[in-house]
Amino acid sequence: MSASSLRYDWTREEIRAIHDASALELVYRAATIHRAHHDPREVQVCRLISIKTGGCPEDCGYCSQSARYATGVAAQPLMDKAEVIAIAERAKSNGVSRVCMGAAWRSVRDDAQFEAVLDLVRSVNALGVEVCCTLGMLTEAQARRLEEAGLYAYNHNLDTSREYYRQVTTTRSYDDRLETLANVRKTGVTLCAGGILGLGESVDDRIGLLHTLATMQPHPESVPVNILTRVPGTPLASQADVSLWETLRVIATARIIMPRSVIRLSAGRTQLSEEAQALCFLAGANSIFSSDAKMMLTKVSPTNDYDEDARLLAMLGLHPRSPFKEGCAVNAEPRAAATHA
Repeated sequence: MSASSLRYDWTREEIRAIHDASALELVYRAATIHRAHHDPREVQVCRLISIKTGGCPEDCGYCSQSARYATGVAAQPLMDKAEVIAIAERAKSNGVSRVCMGAAWRSVRDDAQFEAVLDLVRSVNALGVEVCCTLGMLTEAQARRLEEAGLYAYNHNLDTSREYYRQVTTTRSYDDRLETLANVRKTGVTLCAGGILGLGESVDDRIGLLHTLATMQPHPESVPVNILTRVPGTPLASQADVSLWETLRVIATARIIMPRSVIRLSAGRTQLSEEAQALCFLAGANSIFSSDAKMMLTKVSPTNDYDEDARLLAMLGLHPRSPFKEGCAVNAEPRAAATHA
C-alpha cells in the first residue's frame, strides 16, 4: 500500500470484518502491513510528564485527576521548569525520543500558566526530542502558538465512540474533542488521538472509535491504544478486565486501516505480560511509554520503567527509535523536523 493509496473512506462494516477475522490471520495481515511501512525492529520510547497534576473540573469517569472523585490525587501547581528539564534529560539518556507534557486542565487559557508551558515546550524541544503536549481543549490561535514554540505533536484522545461517549464524560462533548483536533490540523503540529479500552464499551463502540480515526484525512500520525487503569474512587473502577485478545484485535485493526500511523501501546501496559507485549509489537504497535519511576501521570497510574523496558526490547531484538523519523508520517511528503531554539 503506497502513500497515495491510503484509504479514508472505510466503512464500519469493513472495519468490523477486519476486527472479527481469525486471530492468527488478523495478526499476520497486520504484521505484513506493518513491515511495509515501518522498521519492525524499532519501537519509539516516550516519557509522559504530568506538569500540572489533579484538580481537573471534568467528570471523565476513568480519571484519577478529576476533582469530582476521591482518588487520593491532590491538586498541585505547575511543575518547576528545572524539574521538568531534568526529567526530560534523564529520559533522553534512557532512549526516550518523545516527551509528552500533560496538564490536568479542561482547556487552555491565555494566561501566565500557558506562557510557562510555551517556555517549557521551547526548552524541552531544545534537547532534540519530539515534544508533545496534552492540555485539554485549545483554540486555533493557541495551537499556532504551541507550533511556534516548537511543539511536534498534540495529544487529544477521543476515548471511545460518539455513541458511548456520554457514558464516560458529560462535561464536554464529542464535537468539542473533534474541534480541538481540527484546530491542531490547521497547523503543522502532528496529531496524537486514540482511545481507551475497558470503559464498558461494546465491540461496536471500538469499531466506531476506529472508524472516526480512520476516516480523518490525513490519519492521526499517532494513535494511542490505552487499557483502562481502574482507579478506586472513580465511576469506572469496577469495570471488567480487558483481555489480551481484545487489545490485540484493536491494535491489529488500527494498523491495517491506518498503516502509516504510529500505534502507541500506552496506559495499562503494566497489565500485559512480556509475551503479550511481544504479540502487540508483532501486530503493529511501535511505541511505548516508559519512566524512571513506576509512575505515569500519578501514583495510581503506573507504567513500566526504563530498565525493564530496555531489557524487554533487547530480548526481542528491538531498539528505540530516534526522534523526528518521518517514516511514520501519514502525509505523502515528509515533514521537516522542528528547528526552533
